[in-house]
Amino acid sequence: MRYVDEYRDPALARRLFAEIGAAVTRPWTLMEVCGGQTHTIVRQGIDELLPAGLRMIHGPGCPVCVTPLELIDKALAIAGRDEVVFTSYGDMLRVPGSETDLLSLRARGADVRVVYSPLDAVRVAAERPDREVVFFAVGFETTAPANAMAVLRAHQLGLANFSMLVSHVLVPPAMTAILDAPQCEVRAFLAAGHVCAVMGWTQYEPIAARYRVPIVVTGFEPLDLLEGILMAVRQLEGGRAAVENQYARAVRRSGNTEAQDAIRRVFRIGDRAWRGIGTIPGSGLLLADEFAGYDAEPRFAVTGRSAREHPACIAGEILRGTRVPTDCAAYGSLCTPRTPLGAPMVSAEGTCAAFHNAGRVRAAAGAGPR
Repeated sequence: MRYVDEYRDPALARRLFAEIGAAVTRPWTLMEVCGGQTHTIVRQGIDELLPAGLRMIHGPGCPVCVTPLELIDKALAIAGRDEVVFTSYGDMLRVPGSETDLLSLRARGADVRVVYSPLDAVRVAAERPDREVVFFAVGFETTAPANAMAVLRAHQLGLANFSMLVSHVLVPPAMTAILDAPQCEVRAFLAAGHVCAVMGWTQYEPIAARYRVPIVVTGFEPLDLLEGILMAVRQLEGGRAAVENQYARAVRRSGNTEAQDAIRRVFRIGDRAWRGIGTIPGSGLLLADEFAGYDAEPRFAVTGRSAREHPACIAGEILRGTRVPTDCAAYGSLCTPRTPLGAPMVSAEGTCAAFHNAGRVRAAAGAGPR
């Protein structure tokens, strides 16, 4: 296959559904890690068409969604300063903080700019030495290489007016935190193909062995996901627990070693708070000591803040996979993409946005579709 349309072939999809149905003999619960995969699954109705007893749980794989509320408040505090040009990807602008969001702050006159690469922020800093330029570095391992390169470029240029507000998180520690939770029902994972394109899958092998859970590196198109589900089910039914690669057209076991080198040079591993989940040890990337001068938190003295979620929002439970958006009383009424209470309704990878965009509604008794 060479083209995207080939990965959406309905005849092949029906064949894969039939093979999944033939393979399943008992109930299984799978979790897709990536929010992009969630959107495909929900938009295409894959979770509703799977055989009875085979259930998909939507994981915390949306980097915007797991960015803690207090960090959004720190971004707002920095962006509101007169001397700052605050830069970010567009999906962060409407994520609500405790009182407002970056888009509203920009409407009131703050210099908040959407960029398409962190190197754009470096360029702004080089062009405006009279301003403090801050980039909101949010993401999983996928975006870490580009952010590392931005720091290296700023360092090369000797820019003293560039910094980053860093909220990088790592997938493997989140998976182990999910598996260690007392209420965990996950029996297999679909791992995010773009993360593994950078990092490979060697980090997943100890998890599969320790917890006896199959992990299938999977792409993002409907046929990718159906094949990944089939591979996971066949492992479960056969009593196996290994890491397999469905996304062979993009992922190698070793990943992209040059990208990994850049990450290791610029960042160090540390504890990181996840929205709705709490602090997961060793789950974040922090700026290494050599590049600590580019850390916006101490530069603008916004460390040590705390915040509370909107009382009607159950984003934390949705991100942990213990509930679905249609379980939320605010879903579709108080909370919509135009008036979001939490990040999962804002982000292009958020589970609440996926459900809302697919037209899923709350049942009369409050129980939503699986």
